[in-house]
Amino acid sequence: QVLLVESGGGLVQAGSSLRLSCAASGRTFGRYVMGWFRQAPGKEREFVAAITWSGGSTFYADSVKSRFTIARDVAKNTAYLQMNSLKPEDTAVYYCAATYGYQGLVIASTYDYWGQGTQVTVSS
Repeated sequence: QVLLVESGGGLVQAGSSLRLSCAASGRTFGRYVMGWFRQAPGKEREFVAAITWSGGSTFYADSVKSRFTIARDVAKNTAYLQMNSLKPEDTAVYYCAATYGYQGLVIASTYDYWGQGTQVTVSS
């Protein structure tokens, strides 16, 4: 069992930046992929970004590419999502997730473990 805890959400103005963190604990051995998803009210959960164990490969949704950066610190079992130039449409609950698979990383059902989510609200 992998326990994931997100932090760093908040209320910011458009154009601002936030950094989300996701700390993993429990059975964190093995080369697991970490991802970030988000869910706005009335919408389905959508993929934001993912990073492989080594950090050598990263994946982004088109809507956040060039504005968001995913990173991880393997020694700390922590993943980060640096969000710049935030827009009101980025408002959502952000979830981190982990999977030991390397296929279908943009699909929520691929991930085995999920955090509780952290709210990000961007005002215009």
